[in-house]
Amino acid sequence: MTDTIDAIDHWTAVLRREGWCVIPGALPAATIAALNADLDQTFAATPFCQGGFYGETTKRFGRVIARSPHAPVLAQHDLILGVVSNFLSPWCDTIQINVAQAIAIHPGAPSQLPHRDQDMWRGPVGEIEYLVNVIWPLTPFTAANGATRMWSRTHGAAALLPEFDGEPIDAIMAPGDALVFLGSALHGAGANSTDAERRGIVIGYSLGWLKPYENPWLAYPPSVARSFEPALAALVGYRQHRPNLGNFEGRCPSILLGDDVPEHLAAIDALRPDQAAVVAGYVAAQRRIP
Repeated sequence: MTDTIDAIDHWTAVLRREGWCVIPGALPAATIAALNADLDQTFAATPFCQGGFYGETTKRFGRVIARSPHAPVLAQHDLILGVVSNFLSPWCDTIQINVAQAIAIHPGAPSQLPHRDQDMWRGPVGEIEYLVNVIWPLTPFTAANGATRMWSRTHGAAALLPEFDGEPIDAIMAPGDALVFLGSALHGAGANSTDAERRGIVIGYSLGWLKPYENPWLAYPPSVARSFEPALAALVGYRQHRPNLGNFEGRCPSILLGDDVPEHLAAIDALRPDQAAVVAGYVAAQRRIP
C-alpha cells in the first residue's frame, strides 16, 4: 500500500510539472496481448473514420469495457485512479469514465491536429482540470508508426497562451506501459509511415458532473452493466453525482442493476453535506412556525 501511495505521489508530481507522463510496466504485457486479440475482429469490421480530425486512415470504436473481459483492469487500475483522483476530486463529488475507445492508426495516416481534449467543453480554461486521459498501447508505439505526440508544459494556465513553443515528444511505449496526460495538455497522434497499424486504447476520466464524450447508458445499458462489479458500474455512470445529478426517478441509477426494479419509486435526496445542512435548517425552522 505504501509503495502504491508513493507511486501515486510521484506520478502526480510529474503530471503537475509536465502535463503528461509514461508509466512503464503498469500492466503485464500478456494482459494487453489478450485484450488486443479479443478486439481483432472488431478492428477488422470497423469502417475507417470520416473527417479530418478523426482521420480517414484511422479506425475507432467505443464500448471497450463491454467488448473484452480484459478491459476492466485498465479502467480500474489502482495507481491510475489514484493519480486521476488527485486532479479531479477537488472539483467534483465523483469521477466518471468519459470514454473507453479503441484506436487503430493505419499505414499512411498523417499526423493529427494538435489539440486539447478539454476543449470539448466550453468551460473556463486554466482554472481546473476537466479530465485525465490514459492511452494503453496494444502494439508498440514508435516515432515511425504514429506514437502520440506530447507538448510538455502546455497544460493548465499555459493553455491560455495564444501560441506554444517547443517541439513535441513522441510517447514511445510498449504494451503494458500507460501514457497519462491532462485534458489541458496539447497533444496529437503522429503520422504512421510504417506498413503496420498502430493500435491503442484510450480510457478517459472526467469530472462527474460533465456530459461525457461517450454516452455511458447507451454504451453500457443495464443489461450489460449488471455483469460489472459495483465499482466499475459506478465508474461508467451508475452512480449519482450530488446533488441529484444523473438520477433515475430521483434515485441512484444503480437501482436499475438489481434483479427486481419497482415500477414506482420514491425520490430520495442526494445532497452534498453543505446543502443537506441548509435544507435541514430550513425544514427545522419551518416546523417551528406556528
